Amino acid sequence: MKFPKRLLAIVALLPGLAFANEGGIALDKAPDRSNNMAALQHGAKLFVNYCLNCHNASSMRYNRLKDLGLSEEQIKANLLFTGEKVGEMMTTTMKPNDAKAWFGVVPPDLSVIQRAKASGAGTGSDYLYTYLRTFYKDDTRPTGWNNMVVPNVAMPHVLWELQGVQKVVMKEVPDPHAHGKMIHQFAGFEQVTPGKLKKLEFDTAVADLVGYMEWMAEPAAQTRKKLGAIVVLFMAVFAFLAWRLNASFWKEVK
Repeated sequence: MKFPKRLLAIVALLPGLAFANEGGIALDKAPDRSNNMAALQHGAKLFVNYCLNCHNASSMRYNRLKDLGLSEEQIKANLLFTGEKVGEMMTTTMKPNDAKAWFGVVPPDLSVIQRAKASGAGTGSDYLYTYLRTFYKDDTRPTGWNNMVVPNVAMPHVLWELQGVQKVVMKEVPDPHAHGKMIHQFAGFEQVTPGKLKKLEFDTAVADLVGYMEWMAEPAAQTRKKLGAIVVLFMAVFAFLAWRLNASFWKEVK
């Protein structure tokens, strides 16, 4: 069955995975993009061009992207392709029945997926950053792709044109639980065919995309942090004044 051209399922479609390293690898630390407006704008472009083909972000409106420094005209010209209005929610045109036929499950809403994927193994950003970069060719899978973070993942790897095709490399190591027995252990990836982007460029693009998804999960996060610092400073000044007032009051009593 032929998939739509620009399908991108950002998150794992298999439920119940608690730790990313259950797939055999530890999570990579996602670069911080929280204060990089250019990177977040690029991430928003990648999200709209790829993710919204099969996922919803139903808690986010297009016009909220103005918080990233984009004008309404820029949003209309670069991020609206099928007649949506700037004030509308970011939703996919894919029908749920079609999505279930292609993937076996309806792709989840991505509005707060970055926060939902946080675990003891790392942050939600770490999870997504590692997940999107660890697809490899596997002809035994219906889509032709597999993933090291989520083995037997249901989604295709549509970013392969950017990343290229890579295959997984395994090595034999002694089984720590059975003397004399050898087991296969993940040893990295081998590039089979190059993509449109070099490895560093692809990793940077994925970091931008993940950074945008982190911002989308809580657009007011930076404002909240700034207000928090102001409140803590105010409370510190207030506590100091209260302490001095208390000392002055009891001095007269004595």
